[in-house]
Amino acid sequence: MIELVLRLPVALVEPVSDALADELDALSVSVEDADAGTEAEQALFGEPGMPAPQPGWDRSTLRALFETEAQAEAAATLLLAQDWAADLHVQALAPVADQDWVRLTQSQFDPVAITPGFWIVPSWHQPPAGATQVIRLDPGLAFGTGTHPTTRMCLRWTATHAQPWARVLDYGCGSGILAIGAALHGAVAIDAVDIDPAAVGATEANATANGVQLRAGLPAAAEGVYPLVLANILATPLKLLAPLLCGHVAPGGHLVLAGILARQADELKAAYAPWLALDVADEEDGWILMVGQRPS
Repeated sequence: MIELVLRLPVALVEPVSDALADELDALSVSVEDADAGTEAEQALFGEPGMPAPQPGWDRSTLRALFETEAQAEAAATLLLAQDWAADLHVQALAPVADQDWVRLTQSQFDPVAITPGFWIVPSWHQPPAGATQVIRLDPGLAFGTGTHPTTRMCLRWTATHAQPWARVLDYGCGSGILAIGAALHGAVAIDAVDIDPAAVGATEANATANGVQLRAGLPAAAEGVYPLVLANILATPLKLLAPLLCGHVAPGGHLVLAGILARQADELKAAYAPWLALDVADEEDGWILMVGQRPS
């Protein structure tokens, strides 16, 4: 494979990326700060779950991967011929050494500790010594592999409050990791729902891999009330879902919410106040876990 490396201003990042990916046969396209690691490095990030405020940096490096050198040369030639390409510069055109991409990807995911005895372990790893509860989960299309603080906090709450919940609802289940965690810590009947059919499929597959029984489906599959309702989404949809989620919490039951930044705590408290009082139960890397109990 051949890598084409371009230097370009932020205004060209999006059109050049689109052209490479959609019209010029690039296998992949990535962009990075050309000044990374220097005093001129520029932070660029947006609200979690939302697009970045701009597609690149003032000085961006774009890397495109091609199957052949001829494809890479043709792409560079065509781009440089455009009348808007005065600020586009080719930095390199070089072969990329063959790698075991599966092994390389796997090396980026290690077992994740939730509590000293409760771990998330990819299938290619052995469980750590002392692990008494293990969720086997590989990275996939659905959100929730245990690497994000919001997922860890939800699982930690479930593990430290373990009991034989008669019913549990995991709303916005993603990979199903929270539902599986509840099953391992006493839940009897579990409904896991998501608006994404791919997430429903991932949840079913992950439940089977972990020897857990649950019912996965679209949100309409959630019926009645539950002693425990879990929702790890984002603050804005959580505010909109307040009436629905609270309506699923049984009297005396708990609602556990994540995907919330610390600065958003008061917004969530206000949104849920008509039904129950939310409090911050955990915090990690700027994210918080909020828990409320419905009056009996």
